[in-house]
Amino acid sequence: MPGRPPLSNLARMNTQIHFGIGDTSLGLVLVAVSAKGVCSILIGAASATLARDLQRRFPDAELIRDDAKLRGALADVRAFVDAPGKGLDLPLDVSGTDFQKRVWRALTKIPAGSTASYADIARRIDAPKSFRAVAQACGANPIALAIPCHRVVRNDGALSGYHWGVARKRELLEREARA
Repeated sequence: MPGRPPLSNLARMNTQIHFGIGDTSLGLVLVAVSAKGVCSILIGAASATLARDLQRRFPDAELIRDDAKLRGALADVRAFVDAPGKGLDLPLDVSGTDFQKRVWRALTKIPAGSTASYADIARRIDAPKSFRAVAQACGANPIALAIPCHRVVRNDGALSGYHWGVARKRELLEREARA
């Protein structure tokens, strides 16, 4: 979103980030890694849009496209998309505010095939009145799938916003429920 500050402290470190883009049954996926691990997984329809989103998230980093280097991580993400019951176990380099990190840790504890509401997550992180801030943290999540913000729903169980589209969110949840 224009005018938003970088989503990661890593962005200010003037570091190298290698990324690759591959096809999945949900569209294209971009996987980006720093020296410490996966720092971003983005889903979309166009390579150029994904690359711009990565640049926005890490404006001071040197971005290097290297599909060959990311082949293994891309294959892991592709396998997760097709069979989410197997999980996605990649080393992560997560940067965000302390609050965002608390939310994201809570999201990783939601089992595949299950959902939680924004209010549930707020209670789990001992910030029961912060459900709107939880929703914002979900929207700022730079690591789709590995930090499963797609498992968070409204209090009434309805699907709500998902950075990569509600249709993708629905499909991911349906796949997990079948797994």
